[in-house]
Amino acid sequence: MTDTNDTRPADGEVRAPRRSGLQRLMRYLPLIAPVLLWAVPCWVLLYTGQHWPLPVALAGTALFVLGLVTMPLAMMRGHGRRQQDRAAIVGDTLLGASWVLFTWSVLLGVLLRLALTVAGVGNGLDRSRIVTWAVLGTSAVLLAWGYAEARRVPRVRRLDVQLPRLGAGLDGTRVALITDTHYGPLDRARWSARVCETVNTLEADLVCHTGDIADGTAERRRAQAVPLGTVRATHARVYVTGNHEYYTEAQGWVDLMGELGWEPLRNRHLLLERGGDTLVVAGVDDVTAESSGLPGHRAHLDGALNGADPDLPVLLLAHQPKFIDRAADAGIDLQLSGHTHGGQIWPFHHLVRIDQPALAGLSRHGTRTLLYTSRGTGFWGPPFRVFAPSEITLLVLRSPQPSTSS
Repeated sequence: MTDTNDTRPADGEVRAPRRSGLQRLMRYLPLIAPVLLWAVPCWVLLYTGQHWPLPVALAGTALFVLGLVTMPLAMMRGHGRRQQDRAAIVGDTLLGASWVLFTWSVLLGVLLRLALTVAGVGNGLDRSRIVTWAVLGTSAVLLAWGYAEARRVPRVRRLDVQLPRLGAGLDGTRVALITDTHYGPLDRARWSARVCETVNTLEADLVCHTGDIADGTAERRRAQAVPLGTVRATHARVYVTGNHEYYTEAQGWVDLMGELGWEPLRNRHLLLERGGDTLVVAGVDDVTAESSGLPGHRAHLDGALNGADPDLPVLLLAHQPKFIDRAADAGIDLQLSGHTHGGQIWPFHHLVRIDQPALAGLSRHGTRTLLYTSRGTGFWGPPFRVFAPSEITLLVLRSPQPSTSS
């Protein structure tokens, strides 16, 4: 294993760029978004020609107002200084439900209404009420299905990945990837144990966790994380930090993972030797680490590769896919990442694509570098996954050279 010497370049004085209109708008997004998430469905379902009896309209409006008030308050109590798990569960659930209602109110409120009008179905009142019931029914089905998808043990996704520089002795190396477990307010200790049991059935040479273990401190989420100590690997279990570790106490998670027998690859590497050939397995802290202010925490690729033979193939663990630009410049063979959750709740993936170069799956960057982005093993916040299933990944590394092993 190779340690790194963290050195920070001197910071020059840079004039702060003038804020654009979009940047100014983003500052107010936390205030605008909740209003839109609740006001748009309220308007579409109650006030676009349905002519509901007054008690129905008032009761429906009261429910939406209650959601609008309760959601941000619960999220502040749940994710702010108080860290109240029950409040977090309420706030996160309302956030997911409002997002689904908003999405389908917009889509069905426009498309279905247009289709009904073109088809000449009923009058204005009939069409409006059909839209209302369609939105409510679609949302209810998707939320029930999405909850089941979020809480189940992920299916295993298997794929072969050919690395041109991989030696024949390493052909068939099995790499299991879990990421974004996000142990949090909902106690998922049993789920965690079942995930680890599934990983053990894969008989992996290397097991990787690419960060966002939990929402909360290691001490608080310890019971949910402890099953990770039961994971088995022929050669090593390795871990890198994600951005969520830096929202609480990242070093506590690094220490706990070490205690559980995992190798925290904090800007370091180790060597995986098999069949007479060698693979460099490197890891970097999350890109948000340096801004956290924790001493020694930063994403330092040069440090991670320090002392490694440049002729050897490199497998890099980096939490966020957008680290791929640095990886490609350094000639990394394969980067493993998570972070995106595949969007988690459709159509949120369109917003994820603004920030990240890949959403899920295998992609090529530059002439040599491959990136595999996992949709994540758990879920963040809202306990729903809609059109973005979770996964445990098994990557079988393949060499272009014929294997001499049986």
